[in-house]
Amino acid sequence: MDSRITQLRIEACNEAPMHADGEYVLYWMTGFRRVGFNFSLQRAVEWARELRKPLVVLEALRCDYPWSSDRLHRFVLDGMAANARRLGERAVTYYAYIEGRRAKGRGLLKALASHACVVVTDDYPAFFLPRMVAAAAAQVPVTLEKVDSNGLLPLRAAERVFETAYSFRRFLQKNLVEHLSEGPRRDPLQGVQLQRLDALPADIVARWPNSAAALLEDPQPSLAQLPIDHAVPATELMGGESAASAVLERFLTERLSSYAEDRNHPDEGATSGLSPYLHFGHISSHQVFAELMARENWDTDRLAGAANGKRSGWWGVSESAEALLDQLVTWRELGFNMSARREDYDRYETLPAWAQKTLAEHAGDPRPYVYGLEDLEGAATHDRIWNAAQTELVREGRLHNYMRMLWGKKILEWSPTPQEALPVMIELNNKYALDGRDPNSYSGIFWCLGRYDRPWGPERPIFGKVRYMSSENTARKLRLSAYLERYAAP
Repeated sequence: MDSRITQLRIEACNEAPMHADGEYVLYWMTGFRRVGFNFSLQRAVEWARELRKPLVVLEALRCDYPWSSDRLHRFVLDGMAANARRLGERAVTYYAYIEGRRAKGRGLLKALASHACVVVTDDYPAFFLPRMVAAAAAQVPVTLEKVDSNGLLPLRAAERVFETAYSFRRFLQKNLVEHLSEGPRRDPLQGVQLQRLDALPADIVARWPNSAAALLEDPQPSLAQLPIDHAVPATELMGGESAASAVLERFLTERLSSYAEDRNHPDEGATSGLSPYLHFGHISSHQVFAELMARENWDTDRLAGAANGKRSGWWGVSESAEALLDQLVTWRELGFNMSARREDYDRYETLPAWAQKTLAEHAGDPRPYVYGLEDLEGAATHDRIWNAAQTELVREGRLHNYMRMLWGKKILEWSPTPQEALPVMIELNNKYALDGRDPNSYSGIFWCLGRYDRPWGPERPIFGKVRYMSSENTARKLRLSAYLERYAAP
């Protein structure tokens, strides 16, 4: 596999010069919080080798990001502890900064960059990260590059927004092959000799303490003193790169064979469980792809060749592997395509024209039930199945894939208007879901309102031509008795 990074994945964010006489190369880790299969780290290593400079990796955790809570903080901190362990064994300076007070971390990046030759960061196209990188680019005194390590297809390889999974799948089938040999290195630091940094600038560390050593001693520091939402507790799910790899290994070994048949049934527990790790960058889709295809003994000779947009058959692997790839590559990267090309990806106005039209035509339809945010958040509706899904979200920080669709459809049905349904879905999902605030989760929310779908008949009250789902049909189609016993009130 060619480990060089295609220029499509690298973008300069400012016009500041590279300073060859700087003290080190700085990698500002923001979206891809891992060591392995990371194009951004790989690019930073390339700069460090070329300039014969030490490499500093800055991973910071601010406390004032939207929906900051014990749940999200704990998961990120697990990953930081894992990075401290792994990078602590290498000739790299790992700088972990945990902000203890709002705005306390302001100025840290600029201060570090003032001693750097060049700064490399992650090109993650959603949440507050694009605005944060743009603001940093205007402040740092050296070249700032962002590197795309989001998916198998470089974000800039697609020059338009795709409106359906079918059209995007056809595009992938025509264009993805040339990028499959361009994967990142499994370990960008393996076999690499780098200069060692004697010490970080003392004035910087004094003002912004490095918590790397503390994380090695106590991987789970107390969150009680931080100004975050303590009402959303951490879950039992452990974050970090090693935890993510263990989840992947367990899925491939124990669940993959039944994935195609059982993934929609909540009782079967056949889903991959990878979405939180993909969201926080604790695992790469390249790693998932590589390990899946190794199990399938796959090579590109098995590709079907014809770009027909069909969900199965093109990859030439087992039915379950095809089903997983459609989720991992087609649907996941379809969401990244939208968020990378439209800053308003999270706005109601980005729905297809047909969906906006039909929802507007039925906006005045009577709602048999109307629930506000408080009742929905507390799973206090008349619908036992929906309440179970909401309880799973609040308690576990996740929603079963199929139940997420029903969950969103019912919020649409129970809201005074579709415009009011959208922010409720976003609020509940982003507050509680470990995989929320992600292009892929926005795809799921907006799909409930018609994005990436087509008009459906018969036309129904409230929904119009937007695809309808009901709890009654869900109960008939799915095996969920154990799911209801676990999450639904009697």
